Amino acid sequence: MEITGKITGIKYKLFLTDDLQKVDAKKFDINQVPTACIIIDGKHSFAISKWVSPKRTRSYPYERVYNTLNTSKKITVIPIVKDEGSAGDRDFLQWDTVSLMSLLDVYVIFAYYNKADKVENKITNQQFNNKYVLQKIKEIEEYHSSALHWNINELKTNFHTILKKVVLSYGQIETKTKVPLHGIKGLQNFQDKIGKDVSLFIEFSRGKAVQAQSREFVTQQPKENLTTLSKAKITITNYLGGNYFFTVDEIVVTKEKVSLN
Repeated sequence: MEITGKITGIKYKLFLTDDLQKVDAKKFDINQVPTACIIIDGKHSFAISKWVSPKRTRSYPYERVYNTLNTSKKITVIPIVKDEGSAGDRDFLQWDTVSLMSLLDVYVIFAYYNKADKVENKITNQQFNNKYVLQKIKEIEEYHSSALHWNINELKTNFHTILKKVVLSYGQIETKTKVPLHGIKGLQNFQDKIGKDVSLFIEFSRGKAVQAQSREFVTQQPKENLTTLSKAKITITNYLGGNYFFTVDEIVVTKEKVSLN
């Protein structure tokens, strides 16, 4: 079964959010601060969260963003690519992640890693370029348009430049750690497919999301204890043009109600 839905507006109340630690901007290091915190810069303050992977299903990034939603100006730092080495995973930022952050009025800093350690045949403890993140925080501090406008503008004017930094940084990390990565060619293909056209980014990343949904739809996990074999695809669209492709392990339909398990 395939289920579709559309978000026409967004309203929410926050419950059980964490009390966020306050960090002075002069001492701020994105690699050392908690996963969500408040950064204080004189009279200005922002809530900031960070992702450890561009993939939405790893390390629970939504919880980190959720804990910042009760502040007026919210920032999240997302790596546009994370390569763990040829023996591990390589994940790319998806357009619909950006769309969801825009929907929640969260400013996105598209960041990149410039340091990492070697553990066996993979790289770990990857660290953001803190100087670059601080530069972007300063820009957002002086930016008075919406998060949606910021995010789209960054994609149009800056994304291509950051991809070049990613290619350079991972080349340096590979040389330093002597851990073979997935190859610069894949990053360059990603760069070429996206170009400077946001619509190409949407098409490229959405195609990958649909493929992932289709793979999950036909996968049966041996540890799943299900009453019925009623796995379903769920596609949700928002009014900003974002599409979110999910699967659910089991559905139960009773009259006008659909229960997702």
